[in-house]
Amino acid sequence: MLERFKVPEADRVYVREAPMRAATEAIFVALGLPEDDARQSADVLMFNDLRGIETHGVSNMLRSYVAGYRAGTLTPRPEIIVERETPTTALIDGGGGLGLHVAPHAMGIVIAKAREYGMGSAVVHHVGHMGGAGYHAMLALDHDMIGVAMSTSGRAIVVPTWGAEPRLGTNPIAWAVPAGEMAPFVFDIGTSQVAANKMRLAQRVGAKIAPGWIARMDGTPVMEEVDVPDEFYLLPAGGTRELGSHKGYGLGAVVDILGSTLAGIGPGFVANTPGYHLAAYRVDAFIDVAQFKRDMDTFLRGLAETKPAPGHERVVYAGLLEAEEEVRRRADGIPYHTEVIDWFRGIEGELGLDFAFT
Repeated sequence: MLERFKVPEADRVYVREAPMRAATEAIFVALGLPEDDARQSADVLMFNDLRGIETHGVSNMLRSYVAGYRAGTLTPRPEIIVERETPTTALIDGGGGLGLHVAPHAMGIVIAKAREYGMGSAVVHHVGHMGGAGYHAMLALDHDMIGVAMSTSGRAIVVPTWGAEPRLGTNPIAWAVPAGEMAPFVFDIGTSQVAANKMRLAQRVGAKIAPGWIARMDGTPVMEEVDVPDEFYLLPAGGTRELGSHKGYGLGAVVDILGSTLAGIGPGFVANTPGYHLAAYRVDAFIDVAQFKRDMDTFLRGLAETKPAPGHERVVYAGLLEAEEEVRRRADGIPYHTEVIDWFRGIEGELGLDFAFT
């Protein structure tokens, strides 16, 4: 995560994983989730917090989920139904449940298909927010598989290149690839220039928005550093056509097609609700696992040992910094903003709970 979005040292409250996990599980149970689903949902949020993906941890997302359950837009005990199926594919109705526990359930189906047939995929509709695509893609790693997870975002906030109206969500996509000695390759991105949730982080820490991240309400890219405005659209990855925004625009469209249209709910800007596409590839259906992991180590080590350009200390690859951050945060605790801890204190009282870290 960029330095501008990190919690200032003066505003940090360090909390160990265990008490924050327990508090998060307790909130989900109080909202009506079964204990297993509450535990699974908390695991996704804590995974993101531990790896420094704070846009999708408890700081930003938990309060949104609480609001969804209270408003009745999320179903705490969904009936998950496989509506259509082949040996390698499935169409799944998520029952209106939160993706934090629906997506792992669907990924389990995908992995089982890949285990038997070499590849598996599923699309999921009638479901809530995924909670970070990387977590679900990484579920394949322990099975010596390559995992893929993508999601449409539920509402259009990204303008197409040269567009004056939003037509895409941030539409994240993640690929997770196992390795041997090296940290796995985990490419987890939104297809917009910046994640929408980072705007909340920017407001919380007082950070400005960089040039080329957002557009005015007429679609004009904002090419100067500004505070987070009251109204804006996001630009596709690349920002402007000259810098390659057609690539981010195209990737976002692919996610929309595979996660929304293929799920039968129509284009994302028509559906206005998330749709997922999940996939897994069994490595030994293609090549010996040991050889693949050795080659991945060679590849990833080669990337990490690339001579850095002037002014830079090192070269990294997707997933390396997050793996290193997880080691630090498990040892030192997770740095939360004081505002986040205040929110937990408030919800603690509202739900009649007792959190050890407060």
